Formats: sequence, C-alpha cells, structure tokens
Amino acid sequence: MTIDSFRSVLVLATEPVVNLFHGLRVSANTLSTASLAFAAMSGISYYFSYSNRIVLGAALLLMLLNGLLDGIDGAVARKSGTISKYGDYLDHVIDRYADVIMICGIFLGGYLQADLGTLVIVGVLLASYLGTQAQAVGIGRIYGGIMGRADRMIVIALASCMQLVYPSEIGAFDIRFTILGWALLLIGALSHFTAIQRFWHTRKQLLEGDLPKK
Repeated sequence: MTIDSFRSVLVLATEPVVNLFHGLRVSANTLSTASLAFAAMSGISYYFSYSNRIVLGAALLLMLLNGLLDGIDGAVARKSGTISKYGDYLDHVIDRYADVIMICGIFLGGYLQADLGTLVIVGVLLASYLGTQAQAVGIGRIYGGIMGRADRMIVIALASCMQLVYPSEIGAFDIRFTILGWALLLIGALSHFTAIQRFWHTRKQLLEGDLPKK
C-alpha cells in the first residue's frame, strides 16, 4: 500500500486517541463495531448528498471517523493486551461491510452509473479476498498492492473535498463524471490491478514451495 510509507507518522499522530480509549477501557471490538456504525451513516449520507453540500460534508466527516476507529482498534488491542483471532476476524468482516456500504452509497447516490460502480466494488472485494485467500493456503495475509483500504479512504476523502468545491461533472466529449465518480473509477481500476498483484505474488510463493528440494 502506498500509505505504508507514512505508517510511523500515523501511529504517532493517533497515539493520544489510542491512550484516551485505553484509559476509558473501551475495547478494540467496541471500536471496530462503532466504526461500522460510522460507515453505515457515511454511506447513507453519500447516497443523499448529490445535491446537498452539507450532507456531503457530513458523509466525509463520518467516513473519516470510520477510518480513525478502524485505524486504532488494533493499537488499542495491543496496548490492552487483548489481541485475539476473533478480534482480527471481526475487524476484517467489518471492513468489508464498510467498503460495500460507503462505495455503494456513493455510486447509487448518483456520482457514478450503477454498472460502473458495480465493477468498482467487485474490484475492491476481489483485492481483499485474494489477500485473505493467500492466508488460507498458507502464504500469510497479503496487505501489499497499489490500492489498499487506507489508500481508498484517502482517495475518497480528497475527492469528496474537491466535490464540495466543484460539484459539476468534468471530462471530454461524452465521457463526463463527477469528481467522486472519477475517484471511484480510479479506485476500481487500481483495485483490480491490486487483485492481480496479490494473485501473482501468491502464485509465485506457492509454485516456489512446490519445487523439489535439492
């Protein structure tokens, strides 16, 4: 993920929030569940935001809150010594529901045609699936690739800010989309590419493992 290069900065920036929730004894699973609630409210807000900048601003804020809680739940679990396989499983399940709710909320809200939006969400889910399927065949969970979840969140956040400033469609000839629409197309294309990257990495690891030992 391209955001990985900033991981140390993000950890430092969110540490006060992690310490706050740890001090309040809020569990990591509670934070994960709360992040899903924010994702649901964000997706609903995006759906109704096409002609209302206030609602679009609310959708953006709710999405950022989802990202914040999703980004710190693991750190809270580590600090409190409550890391568990169930917590990791719950986190990934919630992330997939959050992805579907928010991205579908955007394109079904009118920012992109539904057929193109379907291709976007399929790419997102395939990239995530191939990352976890690698773990199922013994390679280990794959987070790499050009478009991870954190990258998607950043693209949507930046596009939402630009959409607030310039709500009209842009493009050339008959190919015109809103800024959020273009952002989803970018996410979709790079997510499919990420799926291919993860498949190829897993294939390489499996084939090397099948080679006869010398």
